[in-house]
Amino acid sequence: MFGINGAEFVVLLIVAVVVIGPERLPRYAEQLGAFVRSARGYLRDAKSRVDAELGEELSDVDWAKLDPRQYDPRRIVREALLDDDPLPERVSPPRPAAPVAPTGPAPFDDEAT
Repeated sequence: MFGINGAEFVVLLIVAVVVIGPERLPRYAEQLGAFVRSARGYLRDAKSRVDAELGEELSDVDWAKLDPRQYDPRRIVREALLDDDPLPERVSPPRPAAPVAPTGPAPFDDEAT
């Protein structure tokens, strides 16, 4: 959360207690809790509005598959290379025909150009 580890969070709490003071800290904590509750309510309301506007078409979309953080080129290449599709039967190339001896000049087509 915000790139803060546990030790930094404890230091921030101690600084808040010293700066705000122990007599005003409960009131500020209560205000912060009320703000967080109201923000959750706003987000829940916005999500329900978006779901209602988009309708049923997009309710069954798997959004986790579309997450760009899931894109890993190595995994995609590995899955493509290890795909277990059956290989087509190997067809031998046709044998070249016996060489034809030239009997005269090559035909000329004056409409071809």
